[in-house]
Amino acid sequence: MFTGIIEHLAPVKKLLVKAGGGELFLDMNRFYEDLKQGESIAVNGACLTVKEIQGQVIRFDISPETMKRTTLGTLRSAEMVNIERALKVGDRLGGHFVSGHVDGLGIIKEKKQSIDQCTISFSANKNLTDMMIEKGSVAVDGISLTIVDVTDGIFSVALIPYTLALTTLGFKNVGDQVNIEVDMMGKWMKKLFMSTQQKKVGITQEQLERQGFL
Repeated sequence: MFTGIIEHLAPVKKLLVKAGGGELFLDMNRFYEDLKQGESIAVNGACLTVKEIQGQVIRFDISPETMKRTTLGTLRSAEMVNIERALKVGDRLGGHFVSGHVDGLGIIKEKKQSIDQCTISFSANKNLTDMMIEKGSVAVDGISLTIVDVTDGIFSVALIPYTLALTTLGFKNVGDQVNIEVDMMGKWMKKLFMSTQQKKVGITQEQLERQGFL
């Protein structure tokens, strides 16, 4: 489990694509000197397990599903990625609960820069935007962000200069792909709605309370 608060930018040393997945090598530059094998690390929002530590270079296996569903399979040497270690019990939750299980890909459609913020619009599959709401949370490349606006297949977020400077969204351009993870609450609400639709009954306050939404 993660929070979507990026701790570090790490360059890709190399990506080996092979049958059945891939191997990713990142240079942590000794940012985490206490890393251990078996730890979970979110790399651009995708949860990976540390397989091997060679000095400051960390090696991860990437499953075929992760290669297919995320941007990790297209990473290039020296490309920077967002890094976050798993949440510890008792840590401050600065963002929102992020599982590290990417739901799909988005594409940057527009970047509007103003004095104090940058508004970025993304296109995404409608089945993802259907689970989003204005002022709700979304993880983009593992970054916890608040949704400004959402319509069918399009959503936007506003980033402060600090976030632009310390994450990959600061240097990504229009047309670039990003990993999208929808807020867990949106997924549960959609599942509840679909189940009630199949039974041809409406969602009641009692059902929402029973499921813990109220």
